[in-house]
Amino acid sequence: MVINTNLSAINAWRALETNNTNTQKALQKLSSGYRINSAADDAAGLAISEKMKAQIAGLNQAQRNAQDGISLLQTAEGALNETTSILQRMRELAVQAANGTNTPDDLDAIQKEIESLKSEIDRIGNTTQFNSKNLLDGTLGVKAADGSVTIAALTSAGITADVSGVQSGATLTFTLDTTNNKVSVSDGTTTQTLSQDPTTVKAGTVLNFDKIGLQLSFASDINLTTGVAGDTLSGKTITTTGTQLSFQIGPNQNTTLSIGIGDMRAAALGTGTGNLKVTNLKLVNVKTQSFDENLKTIDHAIKQVSSQRAQLGAWQNRLEHTINNLGTASENLTAANSRIRDVDMAQEMMEFTKDNILNQAATAMLEEMAA
Repeated sequence: MVINTNLSAINAWRALETNNTNTQKALQKLSSGYRINSAADDAAGLAISEKMKAQIAGLNQAQRNAQDGISLLQTAEGALNETTSILQRMRELAVQAANGTNTPDDLDAIQKEIESLKSEIDRIGNTTQFNSKNLLDGTLGVKAADGSVTIAALTSAGITADVSGVQSGATLTFTLDTTNNKVSVSDGTTTQTLSQDPTTVKAGTVLNFDKIGLQLSFASDINLTTGVAGDTLSGKTITTTGTQLSFQIGPNQNTTLSIGIGDMRAAALGTGTGNLKVTNLKLVNVKTQSFDENLKTIDHAIKQVSSQRAQLGAWQNRLEHTINNLGTASENLTAANSRIRDVDMAQEMMEFTKDNILNQAATAMLEEMAA
């Protein structure tokens, strides 16, 4: 028999302390809703959960970024819708002016309206903004620049290179296959090949290298093997320059969408129409220029604006799909994080009830020994 050391009381006290600790932990989990409230609860689980939380927050912010991008694109496309309406009216006036019933005074009146419409196109191009960023004045545009073939040589040959969908600073290399009638373009990463006899490209042909972001328009018949400054286009390069907007549409690096919007003002519209006197919209004049030249330039300007609007629409559709994908990823990752981080309330309530009963039993035993 031992007098100084009461082992039974010590055992009861130790059990009470353990139960008290378990009760406090259960109460903390039930009150917070989390299974992991500190690293001590599950060190590995906490590390995994925090990484998931960072990804979820990034996914949610990327959704908001994409929505802001859609708003910007809608602003630009809405302004270009009005530009299209103006160009349609200019074409109507050009057709009206070509009628032999008009007097010089009639032509003066028609030209005054055309000049006013040109000014409005410039005003739209200069003032359309989103969050103080100009959208249509060319500051966000990617332009073709000289490589081993000059842009002047392409223009003289009646070739317009629209590189609005290409990354700024890219080098585009052309390859002609006269045996299989193919034209290819490579940006160093992606190569796209289209079916086209390079020796007989007809006026009005448009080669759309959509995977590259390049569109070639031909204003006159040409043999690409000999007709570009007296030389072949095969093996030649052009580069791109300009500024693009980059939308961060993912939670990590290398998840961006870069866009460029061309100059949509009058002096930049209607260009690339070959060797006409009316080489851009600014030069349209029903009093001094021929009907055919005016009409060709206006038609080309309409085509340019429509092409830019189509590109804006394609980007908007892409961003809408991006938002849907980001939402799905965020939802699934949130569910996975919940399984790691959140407490099972029913199970924890059961543990809390058990620990409470054990606390009461241990306390009763200590009281009995004290008595």
